[in-house]
Amino acid sequence: MSGWEAAADLVVVGSGVAGLTAALDAAEAGLRVVVVTKDSADAGSTGWAQGGVAVVLGDVAGDSVAAHVEDTLAAGGGLCDPAAVRAILADGPAAVARLRARGARFDGPDARPDRTREGGHSAFRVVHAGGDATGAEVERALVAAAGDRRLPLLTGHVAVDALLDARGTLAGLAVLDDAGRPGVLRTPAVLLATGGYGQLYASTTNPETATGDGVALALRAGATAADLEFVQFHPTVLYTGPAVGRRPLVTEAVRGEGAVLRDRTGRAFMAGVHPLADLAPRDVVSAAISRTLAESGAVCVFLDATALPGFGRRFPTVTAACRAAGVDPTTEPIPVTPAAHYSCGGVVTDLHGRTGVPGLYAAGEVARTGLHGANRLASNSLLEGLVMGERVVAAVLGDRAAGRPAPGPAVAPPPAVPIAPRGVVQRAMTAAAGIGRSASGLAAASDVVEAATALSVPCDRAGVEDAALTLLAQAVLAAAGGRTESRGCHLRTDFPARDDTWQRESLPIGLDATGRAVVLPALATTKGSAA
Repeated sequence: MSGWEAAADLVVVGSGVAGLTAALDAAEAGLRVVVVTKDSADAGSTGWAQGGVAVVLGDVAGDSVAAHVEDTLAAGGGLCDPAAVRAILADGPAAVARLRARGARFDGPDARPDRTREGGHSAFRVVHAGGDATGAEVERALVAAAGDRRLPLLTGHVAVDALLDARGTLAGLAVLDDAGRPGVLRTPAVLLATGGYGQLYASTTNPETATGDGVALALRAGATAADLEFVQFHPTVLYTGPAVGRRPLVTEAVRGEGAVLRDRTGRAFMAGVHPLADLAPRDVVSAAISRTLAESGAVCVFLDATALPGFGRRFPTVTAACRAAGVDPTTEPIPVTPAAHYSCGGVVTDLHGRTGVPGLYAAGEVARTGLHGANRLASNSLLEGLVMGERVVAAVLGDRAAGRPAPGPAVAPPPAVPIAPRGVVQRAMTAAAGIGRSASGLAAASDVVEAATALSVPCDRAGVEDAALTLLAQAVLAAAGGRTESRGCHLRTDFPARDDTWQRESLPIGLDATGRAVVLPALATTKGSAA
C-alpha cells in the first residue's frame, strides 16, 4: 500500500475504555503510542453504556469477589473460563481506582459510591455515574486524560489490515483516511480495541462504529475467534415502531431498582420463569419476551417503572429518550423489545490480550478472554475493558523485554476481499440469527449472503466495514450452525435443550485457504485463555 508512513512502539485501534486505558498506560511507561479511530475519539460503544461498572469494592456487607465470580459463572452458561473470571474480577477494584484517579466521577460520596443491582447479580455492586450515563462519564474522563497527556490521536482513519512479515509476525497496520488515502503505521505491536459487531443486525443498541472491524482484521491475519454465536440481545430497548439502526437502551438498572415487565394485558410474565424474575440474566429475559410476543402477536412488551420514586433524577438518559418518543415513564409503562447488544465472543486471547499472531493483541468487546462465556453478566464489560487494557500494556512491555526479534519487511495482504451489501447482510442476520435460530434458517441466511458477495477492494471506510460485516456474518452463521444445542444467548428452536456434551467447549472460527470463515477443531475453555 503506497501513501504516508509513520512508526510507533504500540498502535491502539479504538478509543473506548480498553483502548484509551491501554494507550495512557503505554504512554506513562515511555512507549511511543498512537491511537487510531475511524470516527471521533468519543464515538464508540463505551459512551453509550448506561448501567455501570460491576465491581466489588469491599464496602457492601455480604458481597465478595467470590460471589461476583459465582454470578458471572452462572450467567455464562458453563462456557466461562473460571481462571479468567477470577483473575479479571479480582483486578477490578484496583482498575476502578486508577480510573477514578484519572478523573472519573461516580455517583455518591467518593469514599463509598452509590451502588445498584442488575440482572444476574446477587448483590448491589454496580457503581454508576450521571444516574444512567456511566459510559459517557468513563469516556469523558479517559478522553480528557488522553488530551492532558497529548496522546497522538489519528481520528478519521479506519484500520484495514494487519501487516505481517514472512514469519507471520506483526510488522505494521494499514489504514485509510476519510478520503480513502492510504497510510501505514510501522509497529511491532497493535492492540485491537474496536468493540463488537452489533451492526450485523437491523436493530441494535450499538453505534454505527460497531461493525466487527477488529475481529475481521484479526481473522484475516491468522488469529482465531471463538464464541461468536453468543450475541447478547438486551431485553429492554425502547420500542418506537419498526426501525433500523441504533435504538435507545432502557438500562437494566431500571429493573434492578424495582421496575416490572408486563405483557399487553398487564400480566407480570417473568414471575415463575426464573428465581430472579425480572432480574434474571439477559438471555433468559430476552427469550421470555420473545416467547411472549410470539404467543400474543404483540409488537412490544412494557416495562412498568411508574412506582419508582425520582425516576427522572435517577435515570435522566432513559427519561429523555422516552419523552422524545412521547412516553412519560413516571406515569405510563415503557414499550420495550430486545435488540442486538453485546458480542460475548471475539478474538481468542490469553489473559494479557495476546492473540495467536505475534505482536497482535486484543482487549474489550473485540476479544474473547473467557470472562463472558455464553452470556455476559450485566456491567462486566466496562470492568473487563479497564482490566484488560492495563494487562495488554504489561504484556507488550514484557514481550519487548524478552527480546522478541524485530519484524521483517511486511508481506502485502491480498487487496480484494469478499463484500456483500450491508442491507442484505443485516436483513439475513436479523431474520435467521437473532433470538431463535434453526438449521434451515441459518443455511438460508448463509445462501443469501453468499449470493450477494463479490470480491472487491475496499477503498473507503464503508468498504472496510462492509467487508468486516460480510466476514462476521459468515463466522456467526458457521458458529451458530455448528452448536446444536441452546445455551446462554444462543437459542436453537430445532435444538431447544441444553446439551452438556457441549459443556466447556467453544467453537473456534478461523479462515480456510479460500478466506472463508469456518469452524476449526474444538477449543476447550480450560486451555489457553488463562495463560
